[in-house]
Amino acid sequence: QVQLVESGGGSVVSGGSLRLSCVGSGDIYSNHCFYWFRQTPPGKEREGVAHIDSEGRIRYADSVKGRFTIARDNAKRSLYLQMNSLKPEDTAMYYCATDRADRWPCDYSYVTQPGFGYWGQGTQVTVSS
Repeated sequence: QVQLVESGGGSVVSGGSLRLSCVGSGDIYSNHCFYWFRQTPPGKEREGVAHIDSEGRIRYADSVKGRFTIARDNAKRSLYLQMNSLKPEDTAMYYCATDRADRWPCDYSYVTQPGFGYWGQGTQVTVSS
């Protein structure tokens, strides 16, 4: 049974920072891609924020480049998202995810297909102006 648990969300004012964490348990593999997504409002399509592969290669959405940093610690089975210079438009529920299969390259559209990824329950980030 794979489980991903996010934490670190909260409410900040514009320009502030938050650090999200995602801890995995079960059959979490260090050679799989890991992702951060966000969604607002509930039910809307999830937006890929950043992903990182087993070699540490990273890609960010244009909207967060230069402000967010994704990192992973395989020994701790953890994924992180450091978010700086937060803006009101960053307000969303943030989810971590990982591919069920060992594949490359990381692909937002792949992991969002039903049954192709493991997902956490999300952590809410609210940025006020």
